[in-house]
Amino acid sequence: MLARSAEAALPMEALSALLAPASVAVIGASGDAARIGGRPIAAMLARGFQGRILPVNPNRPTVQGLPAFASIADLPEVPDVAIIAVPANVAEVTMTELAERGVKAAIMFSAGFAEMGDAGAAAEARMLETARRSGMRLLGPNCLGLFNARTNFFGTFTSSLERGYPTPGPIGIASQSGAYGMHLFGMAREHGIGISCCVTTGNEADLNVGDMIGWMAQDPGTEVIAAYSEGIRDSRSFLAALELARRNRKPVVMMKVGRSAVGSAAARSHTASIAGDDAVTDAVLAEFGVVRARTTEELLDIARLATKRIYPVGNTLGVLTISGGAGVLTSDAAEAVGLPMPAMPEAAQAELRAVLPFCAPQNPVDCTAQALNDLSLVGRFATALVEQGGYSSILAFFTHTGGAASVAPRLRQELGAVRAAHPDRLFVLSILANPDQIRTFEEEGFAVFEDPSRGVAALHAMGRFGEAFAAPAPAAPPEVPAVALPERTPSEAEAKRLLAQAGIEAAPECACATAEEAVAAAQGFGFPVVMKILSPDILHKSEIGGVLLNVADAQGVREGFALLKQRAAEAAPQARIEGVLVAKQLSGGVECILGVHRDPVFGPVAMFGLGGIFVEVLKDVAFRRCPFGEDVAETMIRSIRGAPLLLGARGRPPADIKALARMLSRLSVFAHQAGPSLAGIDLNPVFAMPEGQGAFAADAVIDIAEDDA
Repeated sequence: MLARSAEAALPMEALSALLAPASVAVIGASGDAARIGGRPIAAMLARGFQGRILPVNPNRPTVQGLPAFASIADLPEVPDVAIIAVPANVAEVTMTELAERGVKAAIMFSAGFAEMGDAGAAAEARMLETARRSGMRLLGPNCLGLFNARTNFFGTFTSSLERGYPTPGPIGIASQSGAYGMHLFGMAREHGIGISCCVTTGNEADLNVGDMIGWMAQDPGTEVIAAYSEGIRDSRSFLAALELARRNRKPVVMMKVGRSAVGSAAARSHTASIAGDDAVTDAVLAEFGVVRARTTEELLDIARLATKRIYPVGNTLGVLTISGGAGVLTSDAAEAVGLPMPAMPEAAQAELRAVLPFCAPQNPVDCTAQALNDLSLVGRFATALVEQGGYSSILAFFTHTGGAASVAPRLRQELGAVRAAHPDRLFVLSILANPDQIRTFEEEGFAVFEDPSRGVAALHAMGRFGEAFAAPAPAAPPEVPAVALPERTPSEAEAKRLLAQAGIEAAPECACATAEEAVAAAQGFGFPVVMKILSPDILHKSEIGGVLLNVADAQGVREGFALLKQRAAEAAPQARIEGVLVAKQLSGGVECILGVHRDPVFGPVAMFGLGGIFVEVLKDVAFRRCPFGEDVAETMIRSIRGAPLLLGARGRPPADIKALARMLSRLSVFAHQAGPSLAGIDLNPVFAMPEGQGAFAADAVIDIAEDDA
């Protein structure tokens, strides 16, 4: 793929010809509205597209009542966009002819390119080169196209339009998969959710999901962005688009598939994409405040609630219910996603008991079925939740009662008055009602979910958006001297020397070529010491017995030196042996692991976790793109589940978090500056000493990429 800057992908004018054209040519236009070349024309005619439609068909004078043209050269004007609906073997020539006419953008339905193998990929590359030379932007190939609901431009052959056209609304859809993108649109339409536009990107030879997110982030008619991706092809435009969306306070909710090994393989074969590491994807999306949806239903739930444009910071949930069981279920759902449900203040609880002695006023607040006899209780309890409980999100569970004709109007009146008095709060109802009743509730500002757990997940997402929008800019990464890496993977001693240049400290140690040198070094450090075989060819020393702990005296050092040399000779006879590393044995610290690996999509990514079982079995680690400052590093450290072990749990002295964050931040800058020759770094273990005593790497591996990596 040809290099391009992220900034070049984002300006509105660069994509307006594609998404909001004044004229469109359809190459391979058909008079049959059911054929691929006929569907876009039929849809635009049916919906009253105000631009000019220019069918190209050498065999017909008219197409669907419109004058047709025999060739691209015969077009009476240069269209803003061309829809290419011809077989793959004709598509290359078509692209050349469009480029010669100066067409600004093309939508290629045609399949049979990179998704089919090397020959198809080569043809796709040639078409891209043609587009680049002329300044044309290409959507596809192998895509289902797009529609703009506000202008009634339908550059798509999706059959989903047979079930109904979109209702214009504030949610934009950007999807790599054509069928799935239109599936999202279809589900949105069935649930009455308004869509501004839907774009499917297919093989992404040129334009990608990131470009579409970037356009929607600047589009005045799009307030919420729903995205689906199988693999990120251009991380620069993707990250630039996410940052732009966050800056413009436009929530992005995303399905990124390929979590499993099977899913990743399917993504590659389907769209020739690199799925990347899923844990890294999670970290990158979280960095930009993107909420990752697990299901299609959840994606649409979050997008729908986000159109309320209420994104609380420090989100808390108050629950009003007529069912104790539903209150427990809702509480479980809130705990599962991490949405706090603090108890009502004691004074408020006392007031509610005075009104209804047998209520349960803690939170969830159960006003019981007595509310059916006196619906004013609903308003009083809801007011207490908002004004005395101070919750930013309110979920009210009224099941089928909320949809009963004898109850719904008064319930809407009581809750509506509270909502109107507090327009900065989110109100979700969990009721069972007919579509007309639900529509009435939603027109008055409520979001309605049959399942309260779905409502909890959507409310939690609003708080995550709010935190992202309100977050201050992170501190700049520290200044770290650039360090030249060797051509081959260095030994542990050399790795630590290189890291020391970046200010990353190791435990005191000495590389020793003889047993007597080892004894002298050990005596200098003070016993006990650690001894390790020193070889650039033996990176995982413990696997061959190449590490000795608690060496307590000079005789032990001599014997250990001989033993390590013997084990290395037996386990790796071809390895280069530089001697033995003798190091001061640290005690009293918490073992951690710091690392970096080069993600194929996002570049160097830093990792932090506790050592031993926490990283090996529990996978309790945090990731972040490099580089970053000490504030981000400290947030990573505090985010893991095992963080209390560093913070002084069970009477332990707190570890030196500041020193640990400084080391992690400097490591991130070291990795970023190292460039693509760096495959990875492992510092394991790192001893986080008690507060004020620093952090020291006891082992270090710097892995240099092979020439053909």
